[in-house]
Amino acid sequence: MSDMERLHRIKYMIQQRKCVPREDFLSELEVSPATFKRDLEYLRSRLKASIVYDRFMGGYKFENPDQVDKIEMPGLWFSEKEATALVLMQHLLSSLDQGGLIGPHIEPLTAIIDGILGQSETSAKELRKRIKVLGMGARKNSIDNFSEIGAALLKRNRLEISYYAKGKDELTEREISPQRLIFYRENWYLDGYCHLRDGLRSFAVDGIRKATLSNKRAQEISEKECQEHFSESYGIFSGKATQRAKLRFTPEHARWVSGENWHGQQVGSFDKDGYYTLEFDYNQDPELVMDILKHGSGVEVLGPASLKKRIKDELTKSLERY
Repeated sequence: MSDMERLHRIKYMIQQRKCVPREDFLSELEVSPATFKRDLEYLRSRLKASIVYDRFMGGYKFENPDQVDKIEMPGLWFSEKEATALVLMQHLLSSLDQGGLIGPHIEPLTAIIDGILGQSETSAKELRKRIKVLGMGARKNSIDNFSEIGAALLKRNRLEISYYAKGKDELTEREISPQRLIFYRENWYLDGYCHLRDGLRSFAVDGIRKATLSNKRAQEISEKECQEHFSESYGIFSGKATQRAKLRFTPEHARWVSGENWHGQQVGSFDKDGYYTLEFDYNQDPELVMDILKHGSGVEVLGPASLKKRIKDELTKSLERY
């Protein structure tokens, strides 16, 4: 353990335990009494830490606990709990990134975190081994354009892209002003202003075949306008809400659905028989139709009529296939 790590550790131990016996410091820091005394003097004289010995409690404590956060410790250091949380965040992010878009960019962080935790009981490798994130529906992405997308977002420049739309089986050349990068349902999407279509659009990153950073400044869209367009209606391919869905779930399915977030402004309620009614605004319905169908007979579409017809048509097609 380096000198700086010991100083941070002494401060952390007192913060957590309020009062720490000298023997605990010597044992946990694996230092001699002389080294501990020198570290203590450095904290008091150089860093103005008000550490005193309390004879009644039999240990060292902060004389002014309220001033602890004002002690300016040199360097970047994390407590074991903070480093553990950092490991979890890094691992979860890597696990969610099944497409390999950002994994290569955060790999250097792994070595730094491992160094912070060192040989502690809860090692970074052990944590990663014990935590699994199982994603479904993730599409294979390419990291070739991710750096360009990130640079455009940060520099606020436009992107020239070749975009393949799977639904239309169509490849188009577009100039877009990127607004934000979204991770949704195991896949990455880029929200932006499309200068070809003259409006806000959401682009699947795996559909961006080529991206080139332009020198032109991006057209800025207010957060309010983005929120209205992308977030007020159901799903990521939304647009401004034009219809309101009303669904009724059986008591069995209600136990699951009532705890789910289908929409940021959804309204849900139970009736006396345990049925759950869920309402929210939406524009396009492809995702909504898929989510409704997966509940089968556990859900009834109360409205609008157009959505009821879409569900019936999809069920009819399924029956015809079999």
